[in-house]
Amino acid sequence: MNYLPDLNAFAKIFIDKGFCGSFQTQLAYPGKLKESITEYMEACSNGKERSDRDGSFLLSTYLQWSGDDNPSISCDFWVRQENDSFDIKKMEITCKDRYGQLLKIGTKKPFNNSIPTLKEVIAHVSVFPQQKLSSLKRGFRM
Repeated sequence: MNYLPDLNAFAKIFIDKGFCGSFQTQLAYPGKLKESITEYMEACSNGKERSDRDGSFLLSTYLQWSGDDNPSISCDFWVRQENDSFDIKKMEITCKDRYGQLLKIGTKKPFNNSIPTLKEVIAHVSVFPQQKLSSLKRGFRM
């Protein structure tokens, strides 16, 4: 496994790939990426939170969100932390319609901690492909 050196490098990779929104670590610690992971790790060291045996945790974020009445795309990362190094075990992309019904799920195992860019992830689960409009005039002809 190829581990990333520290939290700063881990956060820089996410920001460079376009993931610069808010995150939740273990579905409880909202904030920017570094803030969220730091709060979770502090809670683990204080005994408030218990980490998994292998040191992994869940990191969640919305990729597209326009309110409750619109479709949304979210992404979950399973991250393993060992000796201040981070390894992305897998990522799951979920696309839901405006009613919260699941439209599509995509699961990827990042190769060598190389996560795709934000646009690539959204295109992976995009339900409605981009349509080209016909240049022909449509209508009734006599």
